[in-house]
Amino acid sequence: MAARRAKAFALTANQGNLTREVMEQIHDDVRQLATDYPQRPLSELLGDLVQTQETLYTLLENRQRPEQARQLYFLTGVTSGLLAKASHDLADPHAALTQARTAYLCAENADHNGLRAWIRGLQSLISYWAGRLHESVKYAQAGAQFATLGHSTTAVWLPVSEARAWAALGNADQTHSAIRRAEDAWETVRPDEVDELGGMCTFGRSRQIYYAADALAWLPSEAGAAQGYAARAVEAYADTSDPEWSFGDEAGSRTDLAIARINLGELEGADEAVSPILELAPENRINGIVNSAMRVHNALSQSSLSVPGSELQERIEMFTRTPLKSLPR
Repeated sequence: MAARRAKAFALTANQGNLTREVMEQIHDDVRQLATDYPQRPLSELLGDLVQTQETLYTLLENRQRPEQARQLYFLTGVTSGLLAKASHDLADPHAALTQARTAYLCAENADHNGLRAWIRGLQSLISYWAGRLHESVKYAQAGAQFATLGHSTTAVWLPVSEARAWAALGNADQTHSAIRRAEDAWETVRPDEVDELGGMCTFGRSRQIYYAADALAWLPSEAGAAQGYAARAVEAYADTSDPEWSFGDEAGSRTDLAIARINLGELEGADEAVSPILELAPENRINGIVNSAMRVHNALSQSSLSVPGSELQERIEMFTRTPLKSLPR
C-alpha cells in the first residue's frame, strides 16, 4: 500500500516535467503487466491495467517534451493493447477492437513500426476468435509491412496468425504457405522495444509451435502433422517456471492435441489431452480457452467417436457453463 501511494505521488508531482525516475517507473509498470498477463488470472491484473492506462492518459493530456510524449504514446499503446486482449478474454470483441484502435493511434503518434505491427497482430487474434476470419487475414497482412521494417518477433506472429485464419477457412495451401513464412522469418528477427517488455509483447518458439498446431487442427487431412506440432507445444508449455509459459497457450495446445487425436480415431488419447484443461478454475476460463474446448466438442460431434465420446462432451459442456465473463467484476 505504501509503495502504491509513493508511486502515485511521484507520477503526479511533476506532470508537466517528468523526471527520468518517473518515466522508468511507468515503463517498469507496463513491463510487469505485459510479463504477468499470460501467466496470471485476468481478475488479478485488470484493475492495474485500467489504472495504468488512466495515468498515461492524464500524463499525455499535459504538455510533455517531444521525446517524453513519444515514449508515453508508446507505453499507452502497449497498455491499450493489453486491455484489448483483456476485453477479448472477456468475450467482448467490440470493446477489444475499440481498445486496439486506440492502441494503433498511439503507435502512430509514437511512430513505432514494432508497435504498429504488434497491434495488427492483436487485431488479427481478436478477429480470429470472433469468427471474422477474412478480417483476421487482412489484419495479419496489414501488419506485415511494419514487421518487415522492424524485424521484431511479430514478423513470426503475423504469418502464423494468418495461417490459423486460412485454416479455419479451409484453405490448406495458404495455411502451409503462411506457416513456412513464419518459420523463415526467424532468420531476420531482431528483438525490439516491444519484445523487450516480454510476456504478451513478444512471440517465442513455443507460441509459434502452438499456433501451427492450432492451424493444422482445423484440417482433418493434416491430423498427423497437427498431432506432432501439438505434442511439441504441450511439452514446451509443461514447465510453468519458463518465462514463455502461458496458461492460455498451454490450454490451446492441449485442445489442439485432443482434436488431432479425435481425427485419428483416438478417443482415449483425446480425453487424456484435454482433461487437465477441464479442471481450470473459472477465473482462468478466458474466451479463447472456452472456444478451444468447444472445438473439441464439435470435433467429437462430427466424428465416428460421437457416441463413445458423449461423456467427454458432457464434461466440456459443464466446463463452458462458467466462463470468466460470467464471474462478478
